[in-house]
Amino acid sequence: MVGWQRHLQSAIRQIGKRVECSYNPSANFSSSSSSRLEGVLPYFQTLCKPSAPTISRPLHQYFQHLGISSSRTLLAEETPSPSPLTPLLTSKTGKDEEHKQKSLTKPDKVQAILKGIKQSPKKVNLVAALVRGMRVEDALLQLQVTVKRASKTVYQVIHSARANATHNHGLDPDRLLVAEAFVGKGYFKKRLSYHAKGKCGVKVRAECRLTVVVREITPDEEAEIAKLKVKNFVKLTKRERRLVPHKLIETTPIWNRKGKARERERNGAAA
Repeated sequence: MVGWQRHLQSAIRQIGKRVECSYNPSANFSSSSSSRLEGVLPYFQTLCKPSAPTISRPLHQYFQHLGISSSRTLLAEETPSPSPLTPLLTSKTGKDEEHKQKSLTKPDKVQAILKGIKQSPKKVNLVAALVRGMRVEDALLQLQVTVKRASKTVYQVIHSARANATHNHGLDPDRLLVAEAFVGKGYFKKRLSYHAKGKCGVKVRAECRLTVVVREITPDEEAEIAKLKVKNFVKLTKRERRLVPHKLIETTPIWNRKGKARERERNGAAA
């Protein structure tokens, strides 16, 4: 037992002895005071009982052994009070459950938007119309062989839309279709265009925004695609050709092809 605990125990014993010595029924005490002392005396007698000297125990256990309730027992007996953070925690868990339910319900369409494209809307729309209505895999393959500057931009947006559909909403990447691909007008910045004789004009720096919407192929469209793959030597409509592209459309420039062929022939003859 610690030293201060021993001093406390000895002080309690001395108080008990004093009370026992002062307790005398023949003394000039009133009945009320004697009744009080009668109730206090057995309590101090229990306090003055010596405990086993060889056993060293904590102070709260010593008080429990003597019959004095300590703070630890009081805290254990009390009912736990609700924490002020419990409503916040419940609200957070509720939001998590709602988010899980929303993730389980797959949306019909998923989109990706790119703003501030430094190119005119007409030029970007030429490439967007090329892959509009195609399957995502075929559209990405088509854009890889397209020799247009906007093809890289459209490729990135379609790739981002596919990533949004698969990662955020759990759609099947093999069954995705480019449902919509449209271009909107952005800021047309006006700049000075310098001419001869100290004159100047106005040139426009066009910007646009591209929106690509993808969706999953329906079972009817899958059946139609399977039928179209079997058919041979049948003239397909524009929509059917987009669903089942039999060949990649080459969009290389048509000018100066003869000149390139002649240069190759000359190089081959010289070699």
